[in-house]
Amino acid sequence: MTTSTQAPLLFQPTTLGPLELPNRLVMAPMTRTRAGADGVPQPITATYYTQRASAGLIIAEASTPNAVGQTYANIPGIHTPSQVAGWRTVTEAVRAAGGRMFLQLQHGGRIGHPENSGLHPLAPSPIALPGTIHTPSGHQDTVVPREMTARQIRETVADFATAARNALAAGFAGVEVHAANGYLLHQFLARNTNHRTDEYGGPAANRIRFVVEVVRAVAAAIGPERVGLRVAPGVTANDIEEGDTADIYRALIPALAGDRLAYLHVVFADPDADVYQQIRRDWPGTLIANPALGRGGALPADGGRVAAERLLAAGADLIAFGRGFLANPDLVARLRTGAPLNEVRGHQMYAGGTEGYTDYPTLAAADPITEPVA
Repeated sequence: MTTSTQAPLLFQPTTLGPLELPNRLVMAPMTRTRAGADGVPQPITATYYTQRASAGLIIAEASTPNAVGQTYANIPGIHTPSQVAGWRTVTEAVRAAGGRMFLQLQHGGRIGHPENSGLHPLAPSPIALPGTIHTPSGHQDTVVPREMTARQIRETVADFATAARNALAAGFAGVEVHAANGYLLHQFLARNTNHRTDEYGGPAANRIRFVVEVVRAVAAAIGPERVGLRVAPGVTANDIEEGDTADIYRALIPALAGDRLAYLHVVFADPDADVYQQIRRDWPGTLIANPALGRGGALPADGGRVAAERLLAAGADLIAFGRGFLANPDLVARLRTGAPLNEVRGHQMYAGGTEGYTDYPTLAAADPITEPVA
């Protein structure tokens, strides 16, 4: 309980595996498309993350574990020596500023295009993403992905494990396996993208198999205490339709509950939702909750602090914010003191360059942080 002499729970220190966190605020992974054409993070990326080093934990943006997993142009990777070296400059800068970083590992699956990766996308089943996809030459019709063979599944699992080792070599404290928002692992979970008839398809107990294999391979490679998993129950991003959300997560969460992972990260968490409450009951370890603040548009006036405190009261251990950190390098200070927030410039999220990336202002030096606001 918060007292007059104790900071609110959101700002109290805690631990995450081997890490000491100064607060419970996590910078969520957000794609920013500022890498080079070869997937190498640029020096400006080090500036961007260093500006936000006051977060208890930074989860760096989705990075591909292999070439075929690339989604869009200028997405970073973690599967070549130059990409590892580029990320090392970022982690060294953030560590020097007192920060801590995990890296999110993301394979796009059907969300990809030959113009972006040079390869034909792979997915659980040959079902195209509806509509178009952005490429260097403009919007193109999506392509029907090739159904992954048993061998390609095994190779992809191994690529995730190698990517995790690369991430540690690049200076990250751990990795987050991305099984949310309609990308490859989520495609295996969902009925509308997984029409397989082998051991990876059909009932929920089979559709979780690929996710479990990836997570366990990554944990075996770098240690479970350095591995997180991100899930998005019921989220329909990228035209994903799980179909049997409750069944999926009643199977997936207990399957991994004994693996001693660093954390489970739930996207758009609603403390009143049955699926969230079931996940909290089934997950014995650290739970990161990303509050549902609305997609796009303005942030709430309080920056989501009330929503965060509701989630903490409902059993979350850490709170992940995306757009709040994007537009406010010093979000921790602003939430702590009730200071006004910068507006999110949505049109610059993926624009490239410094605008909308490293040019968001911080609180004036004339407004020092004093006592926490209860």
